[in-house]
Amino acid sequence: MTTSSLPDWVFPPPGGFVAEDLDDIPNLPAHTELIDGSLVFVSPQASFHAVMVDLLAADLRGAAPEELRVRREMSVVLGHDQRPEPDLVVLKAEALGSGRETFYKAQDVVLAVEVVSPESRSRDRERKPALYAAAGIPHFWRVEDDGGEPVVYVYERDPATRAYALTGIHHDRLKLTVPFDLDVDLSGIHRL
Repeated sequence: MTTSSLPDWVFPPPGGFVAEDLDDIPNLPAHTELIDGSLVFVSPQASFHAVMVDLLAADLRGAAPEELRVRREMSVVLGHDQRPEPDLVVLKAEALGSGRETFYKAQDVVLAVEVVSPESRSRDRERKPALYAAAGIPHFWRVEDDGGEPVVYVYERDPATRAYALTGIHHDRLKLTVPFDLDVDLSGIHRL
């Protein structure tokens, strides 16, 4: 330990942390992310966040075709110094291992979902979508809390620009045909 009361691992090594470091740092707080080589610690979730993730996870699992799986709060290696933890991912079933995996690879992720929290607004709105798109994840959803009502922004990656394009803004109902058929009553958040 250094002379501060913080553990040594809080201070990045020269050049920053790398994706593999997250599995080797002892006593790392749960849900720590790696963005641009720096550790990002997550604040406690608000009820809106937790319930919205539950609603979407259940509906995604019910609608996903056999070759896809839904996981919540699992990190995704996007590059050498990028290992964020989306709130939800939909990934190829063939990417699943023994159940002991602590991350998935970007090329196996079909959809990343972020439910925006007050302390993560800029990361969830700007940095993470840019990273997901650059890593080739074809679909991204951003969920915002609009006075207790969910608003889902749906994006699809343009392979030519390697950037996301907004394909819809959904307030009461999320009805889509890509990445698979899905119909979510967003007001269901009030029944959970």
